[in-house]
Amino acid sequence: MFPISEKARRSVLNQAERLRLLSSTERDLIRLVHEPGFPRWVEQIKSIGGCAHPIYLAGRTTTRDALTGEVLRHYDTSEETGGRMPVRCRNRRETRCEPCSYLHAGDTFHLVRSGLLGGKGVTDGVQRHPRLFVTLTAPSFGAVHRAGGPDGAVCRPRRDGGTCEHGRPVGCGTKHTDEDSAVGQPLCRDCYDYPGHVLWHASAGTLWNRYCHMLRRHLATSAGITQTRLGEYLKVSFAKVAEYQKRGAVHFHAVIRLDGPAGPSSPPVLWATTELLSDAVRSAAESVEVHTPYSPATGEYVIGWGAQIDVHPISSDAFTESSAVTDSAVAAYVAKYVSKSVGDAGGIDYRITDFDSIRLAPVNTHLRALMAVCWRLGGLKELGALNLRSWAHTLGYRGHVLTKSRQYSTTYGALRTVRADYQNGGTLALEVQDRATESAWRYVGSGHTPAEADIAYGIAEDLANLREFRREMIAEGWTYRA
Repeated sequence: MFPISEKARRSVLNQAERLRLLSSTERDLIRLVHEPGFPRWVEQIKSIGGCAHPIYLAGRTTTRDALTGEVLRHYDTSEETGGRMPVRCRNRRETRCEPCSYLHAGDTFHLVRSGLLGGKGVTDGVQRHPRLFVTLTAPSFGAVHRAGGPDGAVCRPRRDGGTCEHGRPVGCGTKHTDEDSAVGQPLCRDCYDYPGHVLWHASAGTLWNRYCHMLRRHLATSAGITQTRLGEYLKVSFAKVAEYQKRGAVHFHAVIRLDGPAGPSSPPVLWATTELLSDAVRSAAESVEVHTPYSPATGEYVIGWGAQIDVHPISSDAFTESSAVTDSAVAAYVAKYVSKSVGDAGGIDYRITDFDSIRLAPVNTHLRALMAVCWRLGGLKELGALNLRSWAHTLGYRGHVLTKSRQYSTTYGALRTVRADYQNGGTLALEVQDRATESAWRYVGSGHTPAEADIAYGIAEDLANLREFRREMIAEGWTYRA
C-alpha cells in the first residue's frame, strides 16, 4: 500500500472545502451533468420548449396495423433517463411557465383569428358577417387613483377640494404614471365598497350568461320576432377573455359575431346588420342584472355592468388597411391577455388556505383587503354557494379566463392535435384510419430540481431568442430555413 503524500492529502481536503462552499444549486448542477443520461434529458427538455414545470410520465405506447396486427411503432420509457418522459405542463399563466403560456397564447390567437378570418374548419365567409369587439367593465365601487395616460392628465382634479365623510380628500392633483404604485388604490378605503366588489366578481360568470340571453332577446325584439324564432334567422357566436384592471376588478373583452341559422357556414339574414348588433349589445348591457343571495351582513346586491362600454366594428384584414380594429389586431389583443392573471395586477396566482396567508401575502393593501373580505364573506352560510374562500386569491372571480360559444371556431384540443400531427410528419390521420394504438401511462412526478430549473430556463430563453431572430429575418425579407 502506497502512502498518501501531503500534497495529495491537501488536494482532497481543498476539494472537499470547495464543494462545501458551493451553493445547493451548484452542487446539484455538478451531480446533474455527471449523470449518464444528461444529454438525453437535455434533448427531452428542448422538445418541450424548456417547460418550467414539466409533468413526468412512465409507461408505453404501441402502434399496430389494424388489419394485420403488425407492430409499427413501440415506445417505452424504461429505455429513457430515469425511466420517465417529460411532457408540457400547459399552464397558460406567464408567471408560472413562460414557454407554455407562449404556446397557449399562440393557440388562442389562431382560435380567435379563425373565427374572424376563417380557417381551422371555419369558412372564410365569416369575414362578411357582422362582428363587434366589445369591452364590458365592472361598475365603480369607489374612487381610485388613475394614471394620466399619454396626455399626463391630473388624477382627480377638484377645484374646491373637499373631503369625504371620513375626512379624506375626494380629489387628487397628482399626475400618476402607469407604473405608479398608487394607481388603482382607493382614495378612501372606508368609502370603498369591498363587499360589492367581491360579490360582483363572484357573480360575473352568471352576469355574462344572463347577458348572452338578454342579447338574443334584444336582437329578436329589434327584428319584430319572438326569441324562440330567432334561431331560424341567425345564431350569436362569441369568444371573450377576462382581464384584471389595476383596481383589481375584472372586465371582459369579447368578439361577438352574427351567423346564419346553420352557423358560420351560412350568412345571417339581410336585416341582421352591424348597426343592429351594436344597438342590441348596448341595450342588453344596460338592462341585464343579477341578484346576489341575501345575507344580513351584506343585504342583496344588484349586479350589472359598469357605465363604460366600448363597442367597435371589426374590419377584415383583407378589405381594409386604415382601421386599427382588424381581425389580426383583435386576435393578438385577446391572445396577449389570455396568458395574464391576477398576479399581473399585483395579486398572487396560488390558492389561499388560511387567513394568516392573506396577512402575509406579497400584495398591496387594497388587494389584501379584497382577499380578506372574500375570506370573511366565504364564512357566511348564506353565501356558501359562492365558494369565496376557495377563490380569495382571484379576489372572488370564479370564471375561466377565456370562454367561447361552441360554433365560434375551433378548439384548443383540435389545435394541439394538428400540431402533434405536424411534429409527427403528418401521419396522424393515417394512423387513426389504418392503425390501432395501445397506451398505458402513469404519473410519476413533476417539476425540476434547482439545477434542472436553471438549465430549462436557459433552453427556453435560447428558443425565445431564436424566435425573435426569425421574426427579424422575415421582416427584413430573408428566407429562414431550419
